[in-house]
Amino acid sequence: MGNNTEMSSDLLLQAALEAAGQAGDILRSGFGSTHRTESKEGRHNLVTEFDHRSERCIIDVLRAHTPNAGFLAEESGRHHGPDELLWVIDPLDGTVNFAHGIPIFCVSIAAVHHGRILCGVIHQPLLHETFTAEAGKGAFCNGRPMHVSSTSRLDSSILVTGFPYNVDVNPGGCIDQFASIVGRGLPVRRLGSAALDLAYVADGRFDGYWEVALSPWDMAAGVLLVQEAAGRVTHYGGRQFTLGADSIIATNGQIHAELVSALEAQT
Repeated sequence: MGNNTEMSSDLLLQAALEAAGQAGDILRSGFGSTHRTESKEGRHNLVTEFDHRSERCIIDVLRAHTPNAGFLAEESGRHHGPDELLWVIDPLDGTVNFAHGIPIFCVSIAAVHHGRILCGVIHQPLLHETFTAEAGKGAFCNGRPMHVSSTSRLDSSILVTGFPYNVDVNPGGCIDQFASIVGRGLPVRRLGSAALDLAYVADGRFDGYWEVALSPWDMAAGVLLVQEAAGRVTHYGGRQFTLGADSIIATNGQIHAELVSALEAQT
């Protein structure tokens, strides 16, 4: 396909879709089966053989399409390539759910060039839902255009969040933030997959999401989904989002300032 930086976002998206589909087949076949589970650093931070199998599959497919690209993948780390295109990959977001037979997990793949997210795919293989976005071209679920919700007040919102593996030390005041939001009487969900949290904000299923201590592969594709679905994404304090910093607030835009303020009061 030629030099990776010259590829259109559409061709990159097609490559990501192919990789996500094949990886999703691997995860679907392994879900509910007996598999090896290992612990990484942090309590309940697990990895299974299917994380590794999915990641190898994704990298193989993407490398066939973009042989000069680099990779940033959760399990194998950074692979430098001669090109400036970087694939950011979470081969199984929601490993703890997967390992315990809880059907909430996904594959997340994004193409990034000089910090700009060009396209993203989040694929939930059990529900056969595939969320896609290209920069400047909108966001879609199985080809259906997505748009964030129209909820205009924080107190009318349904929110979603997650906790880091070292939640016991309350990094970023995450326990206090959660208690404060729940104390307002708001419904808050905790799915165990940051990528799906973001996809569901983009599709209007949730009005807002916040979390601390994330990695680029947790959120790269999802951030673009929210932005292309007319939502807003920042770091804590309303700071401009850049891929690499570990806090995130993603909303429909209308409740963003209220959620930023509510969280800021607890940090």
